[in-house]
Amino acid sequence: MNLEIITKEDLKEFKSELLSEIRQLIQPGQGQSKKWLKSNEVRKLLNISPGTLQNLRINGTLNYTRIGSIIYYKLEDINKLLEGGLK
Repeated sequence: MNLEIITKEDLKEFKSELLSEIRQLIQPGQGQSKKWLKSNEVRKLLNISPGTLQNLRINGTLNYTRIGSIIYYKLEDINKLLEGGLK
C-alpha cells in the first residue's frame, strides 16, 4: 500500500485552482451573457419577492446551486421558466 502525504501547500494550491475554476464558471466571458445569476438578479428579472423565489426553490420549480452562502441559478433554467410561465 502506497501512502501519499498531502501538505498544507498542496491544499492551498488545490484551493486556488478550485476557486479559479468556479470564478470562470460563474463570470461571463467576453462577448458572452452570464450563464449563472445570483438571487437578487433573478428577483429583478422575474419581478418577484425573496419569498416567492424561495418558494420556487422549495417546490422544485427553479433549480439552483449553492456555493458557500450564495445561491446561483442557471440563466437557461430561468428562460425555460419564463417560456412556460410561472406556476
